[in-house]
Amino acid sequence: MEEQADTKQLSSYDEDLQHKTILLGDSAVGKTSLLVQFDQGKFIPGSFTSTVGIGFTVMLLGDSGVGKTCFLIQFKDGAFLSGTFLATVGIDFRNKVVTVDGLKVKLQIWDTAGQERFRSVTHAYYRDAQALLLLYDITSKTSFDNVRAWLTEVHEYAHKDVVIMLLGNKCDITSGRVVRTEDGESLAKDYGIPFMETSAKTGVNVELAFTAIAKELKQRSSSPGGCKFQIHQYIESQKKKSGCCGLL
Repeated sequence: MEEQADTKQLSSYDEDLQHKTILLGDSAVGKTSLLVQFDQGKFIPGSFTSTVGIGFTVMLLGDSGVGKTCFLIQFKDGAFLSGTFLATVGIDFRNKVVTVDGLKVKLQIWDTAGQERFRSVTHAYYRDAQALLLLYDITSKTSFDNVRAWLTEVHEYAHKDVVIMLLGNKCDITSGRVVRTEDGESLAKDYGIPFMETSAKTGVNVELAFTAIAKELKQRSSSPGGCKFQIHQYIESQKKKSGCCGLL
C-alpha cells in the first residue's frame, strides 16, 4: 500500500511544487556547507574553495532511456553505472568545475525527466538554462524521430540564444544501431547545431561535449561582441582525433 501511495504521489507531481532558493552572503560564512548538509545530511570538515565566480547552467534533454543520467554520471564521476536506473523524477542536478583556457568554470547540469507526464515541470526550467544537450539513443529510432519535437519545445520555451548540441548516445552498441551517423549529422545541419555521437559507457566524447559547451559559454560571457569561438570547428577538429563511433 505504501508503494502504491508513493507511485500515486509521483504521478501527481505538479510544477507548482517547484521552488528556487538562492543562498546569499559573504564568502566563508558557510553557504556551501549549508547546502551540502541539506543535500547529503552531513557536514564535511575542512576548507572549501570559494564558489567559482563564473558559472553556467546546462540542461540535458531527450526521451526517457536515452542515457541522460548515465551521461551525467560519466562526466561528473568518470564512471559508468550498469544496471537499470529508475527514471528521473522532474529535475535532478550535479555540479562540476572545469578548466577552460586557464579559467575555472562551474557547470550546473540539470538532468531532466524524459517522460511526457513530467514535461510541464521541465518546461519551467528551460529559460534558466544557457545550454541544452539534446540526446537520442542510436539504437532507438523513436528517440531519434522525437528530436524534432524536442527542438520545437526548445524554441518555444528556451531563450533564443541558448546553446544547443545534438548527441547520439550509446554509440558503443554497434550491433544494435538503427540510426546512422549521417542521419544525426543531417538533422543537426538542418537546425544549424553541432553534433557528435557519444557513449556514456566508454566515455567517448562525453568530456568533449561539455568542454565545447563551456568554451562557447565562456566566450559569450567574456567578449560578447568580440571574436567568437567557433564551436562547430572546435568539435570537428577534436572528433578527428577520436577513433570511435565513426567519427574519423
